[in-house]
Amino acid sequence: MDTIFALATARGKAGVAVIRISGPLSHMAAARLAGRDLPARGMVLRSLCDEDGAALDDGLILTFAAPASFTGEDVAELQVHGSLAGVSAMLAALGRIGGLRLAEPGEFTRRALENGKLDLAQVEGLADLIEAETEAQRKQAHALLQGALGDLAESWRRDLIRAAALIEAVIDFADEEVPTDVTPEVRELLDRVERDLRGQISGVRMAERIREGFEVAIIGKPNAGKSTLLNALAGREAAITSEHAGTTRDVIEVRMDLAGLPVTLLDTAGLRETEDAVEGMGIALARKRAEAADLRVFLAEAGEVLEVEFRPGDILARPKADRLSDKAGAVSGLTGEGLDWLIQQIEAVLSDRSSSAGIATRDRHKAAMERALAGLDAARGVLEQGPEMYDIAAEELRNAIRALESLVGRVDVENLLDEIFASFCLGK
Repeated sequence: MDTIFALATARGKAGVAVIRISGPLSHMAAARLAGRDLPARGMVLRSLCDEDGAALDDGLILTFAAPASFTGEDVAELQVHGSLAGVSAMLAALGRIGGLRLAEPGEFTRRALENGKLDLAQVEGLADLIEAETEAQRKQAHALLQGALGDLAESWRRDLIRAAALIEAVIDFADEEVPTDVTPEVRELLDRVERDLRGQISGVRMAERIREGFEVAIIGKPNAGKSTLLNALAGREAAITSEHAGTTRDVIEVRMDLAGLPVTLLDTAGLRETEDAVEGMGIALARKRAEAADLRVFLAEAGEVLEVEFRPGDILARPKADRLSDKAGAVSGLTGEGLDWLIQQIEAVLSDRSSSAGIATRDRHKAAMERALAGLDAARGVLEQGPEMYDIAAEELRNAIRALESLVGRVDVENLLDEIFASFCLGK
């Protein structure tokens, strides 16, 4: 394989920049810049020079011997000063060494996958960890990167292989007396895997929301104080406010971190009947986004009709607490009264919902688990028909096993790789 190199840290001024080299010529290339041999595995401080002997920088060189490296290949990392000019000169010097080329986006991680250092779910976890903005996202991505989903898939796979082996033993000795009935143990194995699969499948939606963010829509009639409330929650003037009704015509979005959860607050057009065509489009969009939101904050008095159905978990907050003598359950974006109460309500609802999140985080994971579950259901159906159908049951179990293998990238994922690695930055 080619030896590749790239800047592994973000481009721009920094105290330290890390340049990663991976492949059979990585140690040679680092030694060329250092002007002397390097240990196969270790850390040394060297002056780095180009091919003409001109000084480039002083840097720390870390060497890793295959397979004990991130990519599973020989790897060298150069830790140098993070100036734009210095990094550019270092990359240019590496590019002039024969046999080296600049890495493509995600190529280091792709090699880690191909060399068995990561499974596909861990690769997705690494991508999520790089993108994590909140504590909940970090924890979720870290669990995936540590192989939590792969470990689950492997335990399910072991149980199904055991079940298939028991069934095939009956098939192999069909003409002989089998000392025990394997059906109870097979049924127990299938029940255990099915229970776990259903639990993980049901938790995918909440896991996706943690990864992508929850949407919380603020809805109410015109001039209820929705935009003022959004600005107060955001801590900035994100939406235009006015005493004139119907100021908000579009959905305004503000990204926030609440209790470690990623939340996008939506300020929507006031809900009312109108003859203004533009305001009418805004109201229609407000209804649509409110229906799709994970949580709605109804800024309204009790009993007030807003043409949007109140769902379990939604929050009713009375508007303009600054004008009320009874401030229970009321909020004011203008003075900040009730903001802490409202934030606590939103955090409590979303934290409770996120507690049901599973380890699997993507539609791809869900689809693979559903295929495995379909194989289990089919196997159980033919298993109950007796030993003469055991060969079909064994094949259905093999289908379920292949579905679980696709979950971690062992089979049938080539068409996914380009899409997955397209989200990676150069140097990762």
